[in-house]
Amino acid sequence: AQQGRVREKAYGKQKIYFADQEQLPAASDAELRGLDGEIAALSAKVQALQQGCQQMEAELKDLNSSMTTPEMAREIEELRKDCAGYTEKLERIKSATNHVTPEEKEKVCSEQKLYCKEWRRRKRMATELLEAILEGYPKSKKQFFEEVGIETDEDHNITLPAAV
Repeated sequence: AQQGRVREKAYGKQKIYFADQEQLPAASDAELRGLDGEIAALSAKVQALQQGCQQMEAELKDLNSSMTTPEMAREIEELRKDCAGYTEKLERIKSATNHVTPEEKEKVCSEQKLYCKEWRRRKRMATELLEAILEGYPKSKKQFFEEVGIETDEDHNITLPAAV
């Protein structure tokens, strides 16, 4: 600083030293424009390289997340075994002689509807009867059911099939 090569500025207790720009040769407008053009060209090159790097990273991520050739071969072999098992099961089902005829199926379905309808009707009748008894009963519904020995569908987690 004393020789004049660097300048010194004091800010309170701190001192800052920086190059004395007056000793540097002044650049002409043509040189500045040339440097600006070079900066722009290098910035474009950096941006192009960054985009290429991003594309390569995305491709690497895709490749790392995909299966390798041996893994794929094992997967194909497992799928072929599964397919063979399903084909065999299908053949057994097709060759079975105890098929249910549409008439038998319709008969079973109609019987199920009939029984479900009867179940609902009887449950409704029992519920109405029990509610009538409980109107004059001094204890709770749960205590009454325990004393009489009534077990409900809900006690056994049973639900009526949906009406079809």
